[in-house]
Amino acid sequence: MKNLILAILFFLPACVLFSQNSDSAQFYFKKGLGEKTFRLFAIAARDFDKAISFNPNYTEAYIESGNVNLEMHKVDPALGNFTKAYELDPGNNEVIKQLSTLYFNNRQFQKAIDLSQKCNNCSDADRIMGMSYYNLEDYGKAQTLLQKAIGKNDKDAEAAYTLGRTYIELENEKNAIPLYQKAITIEPERNMWIYELGLIYYNQDDYKDALKYFNLAGDKGYTKTNDYYENVGFAQLYTGDTENGLKTLNEVLTRKPNNKELINNIAYAMYETKRYDDALAYYQKLLELNPKDASSLFMAGMTFQKKGEKEKGQKICDKAIEMDPSLARSRQKKDVPMGL
Repeated sequence: MKNLILAILFFLPACVLFSQNSDSAQFYFKKGLGEKTFRLFAIAARDFDKAISFNPNYTEAYIESGNVNLEMHKVDPALGNFTKAYELDPGNNEVIKQLSTLYFNNRQFQKAIDLSQKCNNCSDADRIMGMSYYNLEDYGKAQTLLQKAIGKNDKDAEAAYTLGRTYIELENEKNAIPLYQKAITIEPERNMWIYELGLIYYNQDDYKDALKYFNLAGDKGYTKTNDYYENVGFAQLYTGDTENGLKTLNEVLTRKPNNKELINNIAYAMYETKRYDDALAYYQKLLELNPKDASSLFMAGMTFQKKGEKEKGQKICDKAIEMDPSLARSRQKKDVPMGL
Protein backbone atom coordinates (compact mmCIF):
# COMPACT_ATOMS: atom_id res chain seq x y z
CA MET A 1 0.00 0.00 0.00
CA LYS A 2 2.82 2.38 0.92
CA ASN A 3 4.52 1.79 -2.44
CA LEU A 4 1.24 2.35 -4.26
CA ILE A 5 0.73 5.67 -2.50
CA LEU A 6 4.26 6.76 -3.38
CA ALA A 7 3.73 5.81 -7.01
CA ILE A 8 0.53 7.83 -7.12
CA LEU A 9 2.27 10.80 -5.53
CA PHE A 10 5.00 10.72 -8.20
CA PHE A 11 2.54 10.11 -11.04
CA LEU A 12 0.14 12.92 -10.24
CA PRO A 13 2.66 15.79 -10.71
CA ALA A 14 3.77 14.24 -13.99
CA CYS A 15 0.16 14.14 -15.20
CA VAL A 16 -0.36 17.72 -14.12
CA LEU A 17 2.84 18.81 -15.90
CA PHE A 18 1.87 16.94 -19.07
CA SER A 19 -1.58 18.50 -19.01
CA GLN A 20 -0.09 21.96 -18.50
CA ASN A 21 2.39 21.45 -21.35
CA SER A 22 -0.37 20.18 -23.62
CA ASP A 23 -2.56 23.15 -22.80
CA SER A 24 0.35 25.54 -23.40
CA ALA A 25 1.17 23.87 -26.69
CA GLN A 26 -2.42 24.22 -27.88
CA PHE A 27 -2.56 27.82 -26.69
CA TYR A 28 0.48 28.88 -28.70
CA PHE A 29 -0.60 26.79 -31.68
CA LYS A 30 -3.99 28.54 -31.84
CA LYS A 31 -2.28 31.88 -31.29
CA GLY A 32 0.06 31.13 -34.18
CA LEU A 33 -2.86 30.25 -36.45
CA GLY A 34 -4.41 33.62 -35.66
CA GLU A 35 -1.20 35.48 -36.46
CA LYS A 36 -0.88 33.49 -39.68
CA THR A 37 -4.38 34.59 -40.71
CA PHE A 38 -3.23 38.21 -40.48
CA ARG A 39 -0.03 37.33 -42.39
CA LEU A 40 2.14 38.07 -39.37
CA PHE A 41 4.38 35.18 -40.31
CA ALA A 42 7.41 35.97 -38.14
CA ILE A 43 5.26 36.21 -35.01
CA ALA A 44 3.33 33.09 -36.01
CA ALA A 45 6.60 31.18 -36.46
CA ARG A 46 7.65 32.06 -32.91
CA ASP A 47 4.29 30.91 -31.57
CA PHE A 48 4.51 27.59 -33.40
CA ASP A 49 8.05 27.10 -32.09
CA LYS A 50 6.76 27.70 -28.56
CA ALA A 51 4.01 25.15 -29.13
CA ILE A 52 6.67 22.65 -30.23
CA SER A 53 8.80 23.43 -27.18
CA PHE A 54 5.87 22.39 -24.96
CA ASN A 55 5.03 19.36 -27.11
CA PRO A 56 7.94 18.06 -29.25
CA ASN A 57 5.58 15.57 -30.94
CA TYR A 58 3.09 18.18 -32.13
CA THR A 59 2.89 17.26 -35.83
CA GLU A 60 0.43 20.02 -36.78
CA ALA A 61 2.69 22.65 -35.21
CA TYR A 62 5.65 21.46 -37.29
CA ILE A 63 3.49 21.62 -40.43
CA GLU A 64 2.25 25.14 -39.72
CA SER A 65 5.73 26.29 -38.77
CA GLY A 66 6.96 24.92 -42.09
CA ASN A 67 4.19 26.74 -43.94
CA VAL A 68 4.93 30.14 -42.44
CA ASN A 69 8.66 29.67 -42.98
CA LEU A 70 7.92 29.03 -46.65
CA GLU A 71 5.87 32.23 -46.73
CA MET A 72 8.98 34.03 -45.46
CA HIS A 73 11.18 32.18 -48.01
CA LYS A 74 13.09 30.50 -45.19
CA VAL A 75 13.69 27.21 -46.94
CA ASP A 76 16.07 25.51 -44.51
CA PRO A 77 13.88 25.96 -41.41
CA ALA A 78 10.85 24.85 -43.44
CA LEU A 79 12.71 21.75 -44.60
CA GLY A 80 13.54 20.95 -40.97
CA ASN A 81 9.92 21.40 -39.91
CA PHE A 82 8.49 19.15 -42.60
CA THR A 83 11.21 16.55 -42.09
CA LYS A 84 10.28 16.30 -38.41
CA ALA A 85 6.57 16.17 -39.28
CA TYR A 86 7.29 13.31 -41.70
CA GLU A 87 9.14 11.40 -38.98
CA LEU A 88 6.10 11.77 -36.71
CA ASP A 89 3.49 11.05 -39.39
CA PRO A 90 5.01 9.35 -42.47
CA GLY A 91 1.58 8.83 -44.05
CA ASN A 92 0.63 12.51 -44.08
CA ASN A 93 0.11 13.49 -47.73
CA GLU A 94 0.40 17.22 -47.03
CA VAL A 95 3.81 16.69 -45.48
CA ILE A 96 4.94 14.42 -48.30
CA LYS A 97 3.81 16.97 -50.89
CA GLN A 98 5.67 19.83 -49.22
CA LEU A 99 8.81 17.79 -48.64
CA SER A 100 8.94 16.44 -52.19
CA THR A 101 8.57 19.98 -53.55
CA LEU A 102 11.35 21.24 -51.30
CA TYR A 103 13.62 18.37 -52.33
CA PHE A 104 12.91 19.12 -56.00
CA ASN A 105 13.60 22.83 -55.59
CA ASN A 106 16.85 21.96 -53.79
CA ARG A 107 17.79 19.69 -56.72
CA GLN A 108 17.60 16.58 -54.54
CA PHE A 109 15.77 14.83 -57.34
CA GLN A 110 15.97 11.22 -56.20
CA LYS A 111 14.58 12.15 -52.77
CA ALA A 112 11.78 14.06 -54.49
CA ILE A 113 10.94 10.98 -56.56
CA ASP A 114 11.07 8.61 -53.59
CA LEU A 115 8.67 10.75 -51.56
CA SER A 116 6.29 11.49 -54.43
CA GLN A 117 5.88 7.76 -55.00
CA LYS A 118 4.52 7.49 -51.46
CA CYS A 119 1.85 10.13 -51.93
CA ASN A 120 -1.52 8.51 -52.63
CA ASN A 121 -3.43 11.53 -53.91
CA CYS A 122 -0.88 14.28 -54.56
CA SER A 123 -2.04 16.07 -57.71
CA ASP A 124 1.47 17.17 -58.67
CA ALA A 125 3.32 13.91 -57.96
CA ASP A 126 3.61 13.03 -61.67
CA ARG A 127 4.91 16.53 -62.39
CA ILE A 128 7.59 16.42 -59.71
CA MET A 129 8.68 12.90 -60.63
CA GLY A 130 8.69 13.66 -64.36
CA MET A 131 10.77 16.82 -63.99
CA SER A 132 13.07 15.06 -61.53
CA TYR A 133 13.64 12.19 -63.95
CA TYR A 134 14.40 14.75 -66.67
CA ASN A 135 17.08 16.32 -64.47
CA LEU A 136 18.44 12.85 -63.71
CA GLU A 137 18.60 12.25 -67.50
CA ASP A 138 16.15 9.34 -67.38
CA TYR A 139 14.20 10.64 -70.35
CA GLY A 140 11.97 7.62 -70.92
CA LYS A 141 10.42 7.86 -67.45
CA ALA A 142 10.34 11.65 -67.70
CA GLN A 143 8.32 11.46 -70.91
CA THR A 144 5.69 9.12 -69.46
CA LEU A 145 5.19 11.06 -66.24
CA LEU A 146 5.20 14.52 -67.83
CA GLN A 147 2.56 13.39 -70.31
CA LYS A 148 0.42 12.33 -67.33
CA ALA A 149 1.08 15.64 -65.57
CA ILE A 150 0.01 17.68 -68.61
CA GLY A 151 -3.06 15.47 -68.96
CA LYS A 152 -4.07 16.55 -65.45
CA ASN A 153 -3.16 20.22 -65.96
CA ASP A 154 -2.82 21.45 -69.52
CA LYS A 155 -1.98 24.96 -68.29
CA ASP A 156 1.33 23.89 -66.75
CA ALA A 157 3.85 25.76 -68.90
CA GLU A 158 6.90 24.41 -67.07
CA ALA A 159 5.81 20.81 -67.53
CA ALA A 160 5.09 21.41 -71.23
CA TYR A 161 8.50 23.02 -71.71
CA THR A 162 10.27 20.20 -69.87
CA LEU A 163 8.47 17.58 -71.95
CA GLY A 164 9.57 19.48 -75.04
CA ARG A 165 13.16 19.38 -73.79
CA THR A 166 12.72 15.67 -73.12
CA TYR A 167 11.71 15.06 -76.74
CA ILE A 168 14.83 16.91 -77.88
CA GLU A 169 16.96 14.61 -75.74
CA LEU A 170 15.09 11.69 -77.30
CA GLU A 171 15.97 13.12 -80.74
CA ASN A 172 12.34 13.78 -81.56
CA GLU A 173 12.33 17.49 -82.38
CA LYS A 174 9.08 17.18 -84.35
CA ASN A 175 7.16 16.34 -81.16
CA ALA A 176 9.04 18.99 -79.21
CA ILE A 177 7.73 21.86 -81.34
CA PRO A 178 4.03 21.79 -80.29
CA LEU A 179 5.04 21.54 -76.63
CA TYR A 180 7.29 24.59 -76.90
CA GLN A 181 4.47 26.42 -78.66
CA LYS A 182 2.09 25.41 -75.86
CA ALA A 183 4.54 26.56 -73.18
CA ILE A 184 5.12 30.01 -74.70
CA THR A 185 1.39 30.46 -75.33
CA ILE A 186 0.81 29.98 -71.60
CA GLU A 187 3.81 32.10 -70.59
CA PRO A 188 4.54 34.40 -73.55
CA GLU A 189 7.31 36.35 -71.80
CA ARG A 190 9.69 33.39 -71.46
CA ASN A 191 12.22 34.65 -73.99
CA MET A 192 14.65 31.75 -73.46
CA TRP A 193 11.95 29.26 -74.42
CA ILE A 194 11.09 31.32 -77.49
CA TYR A 195 14.73 31.43 -78.56
CA GLU A 196 15.11 27.67 -78.08
CA LEU A 197 12.04 27.12 -80.27
CA GLY A 198 13.79 29.20 -82.93
CA LEU A 199 16.82 26.93 -82.66
CA ILE A 200 14.63 23.85 -83.10
CA TYR A 201 13.14 25.28 -86.28
CA TYR A 202 16.64 26.19 -87.45
CA ASN A 203 17.80 22.61 -86.96
CA GLN A 204 14.76 21.48 -88.96
CA ASP A 205 15.89 23.77 -91.82
CA ASP A 206 12.75 25.84 -91.32
CA TYR A 207 14.61 29.13 -91.43
CA LYS A 208 11.51 31.29 -91.84
CA ASP A 209 10.00 30.16 -88.53
CA ALA A 210 13.46 30.15 -86.93
CA LEU A 211 13.88 33.83 -87.81
CA LYS A 212 10.37 34.56 -86.56
CA TYR A 213 11.10 33.17 -83.11
CA PHE A 214 14.64 34.60 -82.92
CA ASN A 215 13.19 38.06 -83.53
CA LEU A 216 10.35 37.47 -81.07
CA ALA A 217 12.82 36.36 -78.40
CA GLY A 218 14.83 39.53 -78.97
CA ASP A 219 11.68 41.64 -78.70
CA LYS A 220 10.87 39.90 -75.41
CA GLY A 221 14.24 40.82 -73.94
CA TYR A 222 16.49 37.89 -74.82
CA THR A 223 20.13 39.00 -74.58
CA LYS A 224 21.46 39.60 -78.07
CA THR A 225 24.84 37.92 -77.88
CA ASN A 226 27.16 37.19 -80.79
CA ASP A 227 25.63 33.71 -81.03
CA TYR A 228 22.18 35.28 -81.24
CA TYR A 229 23.20 37.54 -84.11
CA GLU A 230 24.95 34.68 -85.89
CA ASN A 231 21.80 32.58 -85.80
CA VAL A 232 19.69 35.52 -86.96
CA GLY A 233 22.17 36.29 -89.74
CA PHE A 234 22.29 32.75 -91.10
CA ALA A 235 18.50 32.44 -90.88
CA GLN A 236 18.26 35.64 -92.91
CA LEU A 237 20.65 34.24 -95.50
CA TYR A 238 18.80 30.96 -95.84
CA THR A 239 15.44 32.72 -96.21
CA GLY A 240 16.85 34.69 -99.14
CA ASP A 241 17.45 37.97 -97.32
CA THR A 242 21.10 38.03 -98.33
CA GLU A 243 21.63 41.75 -97.86
CA ASN A 244 20.47 41.83 -94.25
CA GLY A 245 22.03 38.45 -93.52
CA LEU A 246 25.48 39.60 -94.61
CA LYS A 247 24.99 42.88 -92.78
CA THR A 248 24.15 41.05 -89.55
CA LEU A 249 27.03 38.57 -89.88
CA ASN A 250 29.55 41.23 -90.82
CA GLU A 251 28.58 43.12 -87.67
CA VAL A 252 29.47 39.97 -85.72
CA LEU A 253 32.77 39.79 -87.61
CA THR A 254 33.62 43.30 -86.44
CA ARG A 255 33.27 41.96 -82.88
CA LYS A 256 35.13 38.74 -83.71
CA PRO A 257 37.60 39.80 -86.38
CA ASN A 258 39.35 37.01 -88.28
CA ASN A 259 37.19 34.34 -86.67
CA LYS A 260 37.84 31.48 -89.06
CA GLU A 261 34.86 29.38 -88.08
CA LEU A 262 32.44 32.24 -88.66
CA ILE A 263 34.04 33.23 -91.97
CA ASN A 264 33.95 29.62 -93.11
CA ASN A 265 30.27 29.28 -92.19
CA ILE A 266 29.41 32.47 -94.06
CA ALA A 267 31.33 31.27 -97.10
CA TYR A 268 29.52 27.94 -97.04
CA ALA A 269 26.15 29.67 -96.66
CA MET A 270 26.96 31.77 -99.72
CA TYR A 271 27.91 28.60 -101.59
CA GLU A 272 24.69 26.85 -100.54
CA THR A 273 22.53 29.81 -101.59
CA LYS A 274 24.37 30.04 -104.95
CA ARG A 275 25.97 33.40 -104.18
CA TYR A 276 29.22 32.18 -105.64
CA ASP A 277 31.07 35.50 -105.95
CA ASP A 278 30.35 36.24 -102.28
CA ALA A 279 31.42 32.71 -101.36
CA LEU A 280 34.74 33.18 -103.17
CA ALA A 281 35.33 36.46 -101.34
CA TYR A 282 35.01 34.76 -97.96
CA TYR A 283 37.11 31.74 -98.98
CA GLN A 284 39.74 34.22 -100.12
CA LYS A 285 39.68 35.77 -96.63
CA LEU A 286 40.28 32.34 -95.12
CA LEU A 287 43.22 31.70 -97.45
CA GLU A 288 44.70 35.08 -96.55
CA LEU A 289 44.52 34.08 -92.89
CA ASN A 290 45.97 30.63 -93.60
CA PRO A 291 47.46 29.94 -97.05
CA LYS A 292 47.76 26.24 -96.11
CA ASP A 293 44.02 25.85 -95.55
CA ALA A 294 43.44 23.04 -98.03
CA SER A 295 39.72 22.71 -97.28
CA SER A 296 39.05 26.36 -98.09
CA LEU A 297 41.14 26.09 -101.25
CA PHE A 298 39.15 23.01 -102.27
CA MET A 299 35.89 24.85 -101.66
CA ALA A 300 37.12 27.78 -103.73
CA GLY A 301 37.72 25.32 -106.56
CA MET A 302 34.26 23.84 -106.14
CA THR A 303 32.79 27.33 -106.22
CA PHE A 304 34.55 28.18 -109.49
CA GLN A 305 33.10 25.00 -110.97
CA LYS A 306 29.61 26.00 -109.83
CA LYS A 307 30.16 29.36 -111.52
CA GLY A 308 30.82 27.56 -114.77
CA GLU A 309 34.62 27.89 -114.70
CA LYS A 310 35.05 24.13 -114.53
CA GLU A 311 38.67 23.83 -115.71
CA LYS A 312 39.93 26.52 -113.36
CA GLY A 313 37.99 25.02 -110.49
CA GLN A 314 39.30 21.52 -111.11
CA LYS A 315 42.90 22.75 -111.10
CA ILE A 316 42.34 24.48 -107.78
CA CYS A 317 40.73 21.34 -106.35
CA ASP A 318 43.68 19.25 -107.59
CA LYS A 319 46.09 21.60 -105.82
CA ALA A 320 44.06 21.33 -102.60
CA ILE A 321 44.11 17.52 -102.84
CA GLU A 322 47.91 17.61 -103.21
CA MET A 323 48.01 19.55 -99.92
CA ASP A 324 45.50 17.21 -98.23
CA PRO A 325 44.92 13.87 -100.03
CA SER A 326 41.90 13.10 -97.82
CA LEU A 327 39.97 15.72 -99.79
CA ALA A 328 39.92 13.34 -102.74
CA ARG A 329 37.18 11.43 -100.94
CA SER A 330 35.04 14.55 -101.00
CA ARG A 331 35.40 14.76 -104.76
CA GLN A 332 34.64 11.05 -105.21
CA LYS A 333 31.58 11.19 -102.95
CA LYS A 334 30.60 14.62 -104.26
CA ASP A 335 30.66 15.80 -100.67
CA VAL A 336 31.56 19.32 -99.69
CA PRO A 337 34.00 19.67 -96.78
CA MET A 338 33.06 22.32 -94.27
CA GLY A 339 36.71 23.22 -93.84
CA LEU A 340 38.77 24.20 -90.85
